[in-house]
Amino acid sequence: MIRLDKYLSDSGLFSRREASRLIRAGAVTVDGSPCRDPARKIDEGAASVTANGQPVGYARVRWFMLHKPADTVSTTEESPKSVMNLFPPELRRIGLFPCGRLDLDTTGLLLFTNDGPAAHDLLSPKKHCEKRYRFTCPPLSDEQIRRLEGGIALSDFTAKPCRVALDDPLADREHGTITVTEGKYHQIKRMFEAVGSEILALSRVEFAGIPLDPALAPGEWRELTPEEIALLHQNHTANGEE
Repeated sequence: MIRLDKYLSDSGLFSRREASRLIRAGAVTVDGSPCRDPARKIDEGAASVTANGQPVGYARVRWFMLHKPADTVSTTEESPKSVMNLFPPELRRIGLFPCGRLDLDTTGLLLFTNDGPAAHDLLSPKKHCEKRYRFTCPPLSDEQIRRLEGGIALSDFTAKPCRVALDDPLADREHGTITVTEGKYHQIKRMFEAVGSEILALSRVEFAGIPLDPALAPGEWRELTPEEIALLHQNHTANGEE
């Protein structure tokens, strides 16, 4: 059961204040009858609600993917560079936040949800949730790759073992992918620096088994499909605590 004003605001169509105003004005019906009490409790799964004569659906848990462009910040705080500015107001109002962060100049897949517990589980180091990135760097030697994959000791922690795959070990040792199960601040950049290399470009292409949709241009987003959401929950459940 949920308050009527929260039901309306969770739909993403109205702010909580706008919802309360509509309800008190008699513009909202519940199961065909007008309701003027914003605090009335309704069954979000069974009630039929309209506002201004239009049906209002309820979707408490939402998941989205965004192709994060460079020079944007993974934050919900007010900022001209915030990734939240790429979403319309009706989605920002339902409490979306990024599931993890990407550095200012790192591009690629960023997931958003309003499901705090699920996001916390996915980001927990104990869940071993895999994240795959494409990188560009100076040519990597076999020894540098071996050190990266073995787990690099940094100043404040030791990175867990990872997987590095070059696009073409014989002809192109400057481009490839790296798959990690952590997401600490500047982690991949620091790992490459620790082996005497540097990241020249970095883009996340997969998170928890969900690849970045190639149809999304930088700055574009879409809602996850039911199949992707199922895969997301399947992967973070399968990768639970050891």
